[in-house]
Formats: sequence, C-alpha cells, structure tokens
Amino acid sequence: MAPSRNPLPDPDRPASVRGPSVPDEPQRLPRWLAWAFALIAVFLVPWTLWLTFSLPTRHVTHHYDVAWVGFDIGLAVAFAATAVAALRASPWLQVLATLTGTMLVCDAWFDTVTATSRDEQIVAILEAAVAELPLAALCAWIVFDTTRFHEAVERIYFAARRGDGA
Repeated sequence: MAPSRNPLPDPDRPASVRGPSVPDEPQRLPRWLAWAFALIAVFLVPWTLWLTFSLPTRHVTHHYDVAWVGFDIGLAVAFAATAVAALRASPWLQVLATLTGTMLVCDAWFDTVTATSRDEQIVAILEAAVAELPLAALCAWIVFDTTRFHEAVERIYFAARRGDGA
C-alpha cells in the first residue's frame, strides 16, 4: 500500500528537508461521498413524482411573508459577500458567486410559479428576464472565468479613477 499523502508539512523536519507544503495531486473527497450524492439524486426522482401527484395545487401558509423576507435577506447577504470577495480578489469569490447565482435562479423560479394573478406573473417574468437571470449569468461568468473577471473589474476601476470612463 502506498503511503498517504499528507498535505501538511511535518513541523519536526527542517524546512529545507520538508519540501513543498502543497501536495502534487489535489486531495480527493472520499468515494462514498460521490456515491451518497448519486443515491440522493436517484432517490429524488420517485420523490418528485410522488410530490407531483400528492401535493395540493393551492396551499395557504401563515408565514409566506416571512419566507420571502428571509430569502431576500439571505440574497442581500450573498450579494454583499460576493461584492466584498470581488473587491478583495478573495479565493471565496467563486463559491459566493455560485451561491448568489443559484439564489437568483431560485428567486426567479419561485416568483414566477407562485404569482397569483396575470399581472403578478407578468411582473415576475419581467423581473426574471431583466434582472434576476442576467445577474445569475454574470455570477456564472465570475465562476467560470474569475481571472478575466478580476482583470475587467481592474480595467474599469482604473479607467474610472483616471476619468476616461472605459
């Protein structure tokens, strides 16, 4: 059996002998974790089918406002954290942009499907098309191309400081 690769350096050995503190290979999660997620994905198929046929088409709740206010507070916190991470070029930027983008897509979905009148549905679709989904796409761009995002922000920031606008 091969020796395990410890990502942490041995503090008892001198620095010249220890070698790099970062392993050559990325640390992998335990294999059982992947199987657990796969099992959950498979389980969700019959669960979703059961919900499709068992849930009522209408449900009244006493805390509907609390649910939406709480969600929007969480979305505001996610935006703020993503902004701070972007400004600081933090390694957390991709995780926070993923969180924010996912929350935006969920917000668009639930606004649209819970609208109770035609006017509410039109507003929800417009908000999704004009604000929530484009912002979610921006978050996806940040996630998939963080380096170029930082370079673009830097160009815009320094152009604004110089006063030439772009």
